[in-house]
Amino acid sequence: MSLLRYEPRFFADLVKVILPLTAETMAGLEAGDLVSLSGVLYTGRDQTHRRLCALLEQGEPLPVDLRGQLLYYVGPTPARPGQVIGAAGPTTSYRMDAYTPQLLALGLAATMGKGARSWAVRQAMRQEGAIYLATIGGAGALLSKCIKKSELVAFADAGPEALFRFEVEGFPAVVINDLAGRDYYEMVAAKQGS
Repeated sequence: MSLLRYEPRFFADLVKVILPLTAETMAGLEAGDLVSLSGVLYTGRDQTHRRLCALLEQGEPLPVDLRGQLLYYVGPTPARPGQVIGAAGPTTSYRMDAYTPQLLALGLAATMGKGARSWAVRQAMRQEGAIYLATIGGAGALLSKCIKKSELVAFADAGPEALFRFEVEGFPAVVINDLAGRDYYEMVAAKQGS
């Protein structure tokens, strides 16, 4: 299938998930589930995480209420004329591991990027009742087709690492870590080893 011909209905057979997440929705998801996300999510990479945690340490309010939200690790490229956003592929998630437990403690429901999370983040997710999803690395142009609206929320001087609010439709992902603490990467490795 050509990326130029991509349409969100290609993912019609995936589990449809409406954002922001509810406790009921998250309880129904299991590691390995393929999902199609629609609704609102927020973005952030290294700079956004540093700044959010600095605000917390200073006792300042955050620019957005993270309770129940999904934070996507992405640094989108500028939009070309007629586009909502440029390429919007995932960033390697472990780069945010030092900051993630603090944000989960605020009620952040989910994070999404690529690659495995540290043991400390996985423990924090279990403790706080959060999940982790991964999306398609190397397919930023494809994923941008699922982003229907992009709005700068905070940290404009950080460029692509600013905090954005995306409205998405049919955004594909896989549940890596579920509420029960299962890890899809470990599940696959165990199957391959047996």
